[in-house]
Order: sequence, then C-alpha cells, then structure tokens
Amino acid sequence: MKEKNVRSVKFLGKSVPVPGHPILRAILGVALVLGGFLGFLPVLGFWMLPLGLLILSIDFPPVRRFRRAVTVKIVDWLSRRFPGLSQKLGLGRRRSNRKSSAYP
Repeated sequence: MKEKNVRSVKFLGKSVPVPGHPILRAILGVALVLGGFLGFLPVLGFWMLPLGLLILSIDFPPVRRFRRAVTVKIVDWLSRRFPGLSQKLGLGRRRSNRKSSAYP
C-alpha cells in the first residue's frame, strides 16, 4: 500500500494531521488566527489563535521559531511548577544539570 505524504503537527506528544497543500494550510492557519481575534463572539474562540499559529508554523520559519520558543518556556515552567504532571505528559526535564550540558 502506498502512503500519502501527510503533514502533521506534533502537539503534546500527539500527531495531528493537517491539509497536505501549503496554500490550504496557510489559508486555514490565517483563518484560525483571525477567528481567534474574534474570540468574544459565540462559536469563535480564543482557542483558534494558538491552533492557527501551530498550523502556520509548518510552513513559515518565523512562526516556527516563535512556537518553539514558547513551547520551551511552557515546558520549562510546567516541569518546575508541576513536576508530576509534566512527567505524566512526558514533558519532564531530560537533563538534571543544565550547566553540564553542551547547550548554553
């Protein structure tokens, strides 16, 4: 069986499929971001903003860098504040001593 090239976004360890064509992904991402700004209306919500940025991060490097920086900050905060929950989610710190690692 031949597998199609399906794009996906990884979110909390889960893989979520998104449209395969870059133009469709860009349109969907922009629509979700714009809908997120209208979050005070019924049906539309503020949940659309991060989802749109997540989809846009597949094709646009500046959005990808922003998403990665926010993800690292959230995971770091979560692992310091709620270590048990972060371990359950598989987000716990991998290194015990940051200064001894090769990365600054």
